[in-house]
Amino acid sequence: MAGGMAGKRLDDPATQPWQPRDGASEREKDGLGKVGLVLIVCLMTLPFLVFLFAGRERATTVWHSASAKLTAISGGFMNISASTTSATKHDELLGGLLSPGFDRNSCLSRYQSHQYHKYSPYAPSSYLLHKLREYEARHKKCAPGTPLYAKAVEQLRSGRGTEAMECNYLVWLPFEGLGNRMLSLISTFVYALLTDRVILVHSPADFVDLLCEPFPNTTWVLPPDFPVPNLSRLGMNPEQRYSNLLDKKKMVNDPAKATVRSVPPYVFLNLGHEHKFMDKQFYCSEDQLVLAKVNWLLVFNDLHIVPTLYSMAQFKDELQRLFPAKESAAHLIARYLLHPTNTVWGLVTRYYHSYLAQAKQRIGVQIRMFRFATIPVDDMYKQILACSRQEHILPEIEGDQAEAGNLGTTTTNGTTSGGDGDAAAGSKAILITSLYDDYYERIRSTYYEHEAKGGVRVSVFQPSHEQVQATQRRGHNQKALAEIYLLSFSDVLLTSGMSTFGYLSSSLAGVRPTILTTAIGHKVPATPCVRAVSMEPCNLTPPRVTCRGYAEDKEDLARHVMRCEDDQRGIKWFD
Repeated sequence: MAGGMAGKRLDDPATQPWQPRDGASEREKDGLGKVGLVLIVCLMTLPFLVFLFAGRERATTVWHSASAKLTAISGGFMNISASTTSATKHDELLGGLLSPGFDRNSCLSRYQSHQYHKYSPYAPSSYLLHKLREYEARHKKCAPGTPLYAKAVEQLRSGRGTEAMECNYLVWLPFEGLGNRMLSLISTFVYALLTDRVILVHSPADFVDLLCEPFPNTTWVLPPDFPVPNLSRLGMNPEQRYSNLLDKKKMVNDPAKATVRSVPPYVFLNLGHEHKFMDKQFYCSEDQLVLAKVNWLLVFNDLHIVPTLYSMAQFKDELQRLFPAKESAAHLIARYLLHPTNTVWGLVTRYYHSYLAQAKQRIGVQIRMFRFATIPVDDMYKQILACSRQEHILPEIEGDQAEAGNLGTTTTNGTTSGGDGDAAAGSKAILITSLYDDYYERIRSTYYEHEAKGGVRVSVFQPSHEQVQATQRRGHNQKALAEIYLLSFSDVLLTSGMSTFGYLSSSLAGVRPTILTTAIGHKVPATPCVRAVSMEPCNLTPPRVTCRGYAEDKEDLARHVMRCEDDQRGIKWFD
């Protein structure tokens, strides 16, 4: 019956841990061919290889990347190529992006995610790899529990700057929903790379057990005895906010006058979307020279600020060296920094293998309705259909129903419409993420009632429908992160305009999405959607500030920092 499995939720007990199937998967079978026969013959003539490798294989490492050279023996897999082992190791470290040496079992996603994501369209630059290894060494030297950290904290407790510290810090404070937090964390880390600071994460209860430690043999979690109290309750405008300190003459933004002894031991930086409280001077070169003398910067931010950092003369050349392909910045840093914990990764992999793994193509549809842009469900659904027809996202259906405004896809429950067409045309899984189940029910019904063109087999799934965003609940955040990752395994993405949830999914996926146009002022947009030109996230609220100091390269900025496709008030980084 329709709806039997298609709507399984992330916490459904039916989504049991995936076990490797007997024999090769469809993709792996396709890749064997004659090479597979040669490998089998070699294996038969060299039986000692079986004993050499079989004992070393663990159930959790049987799943290899689609490009790995595998052979099927007695219904199982065995890697018999040293070059394949080397290639797999290279793949799991994402071309050197990740550092080896972690305890694999402590964070399974770190070394398994490459098996699920599409191959990255961008290799990290050698300079980025150099800076990451340099950063990791600095973090290990300066992290909590080290003498240098203790020294910096002691100066902070004293309430005044006395000498330049060997280690300077950024304390990241979580703000707004999970998508905002993750993009803010990415860009704050980029700022740490640019300024040779060490990033530490304030982790309240709702942020625990989401992300693994990203740096080897150390921690990025801020200890609970940090001298600045009540970090979660500082709000947007504490006394130590940078603009307040300047207004009250407790700091000067003149680098010639500011010294290590004259600046406070810490400064609160509000870089969030509220213009009223945004420390816009942060984006001025002279202010950066002053802030460089402050040992501790507390960063309160819910935006992706990398495009704005590129607008600053002292950071532009360094960003170009780090990210020669500008749209790769969030993609590479997200894959380096954001590894779900085993709790979250279990949600991801169980759902994926239960419902999505068998599809030849995965289509992710992320739907977010903002309070300032709500429209009736019927209108939103029609917009999705119009966008799908315009950009050929969802499979078309047979007959006249498509012209009548129905969706172009087929789905049922775990059984899908399309008969035996799977072998010829392939199967497609549509993953829908939304707080509500209205769109899932409509799309699912359409595919249950109508056959997809060309015999394509289509299934529709939605892991959860929480009804309301509840960022203060850890369980809600874990499911949200799991769904971001499930979306990032998609071959094609349709996301909602101005949604950081969608931005992050696209960045992790390495896919330029099609973006639904936001219904500003509750008016149905004339253009249903646009194709993204860059997969970099949008800075939805760039600062409005006039700075002294370095001259801008206006011609370069005009080419590479432009208005976002989905929000003309925001800016993003383009190649």
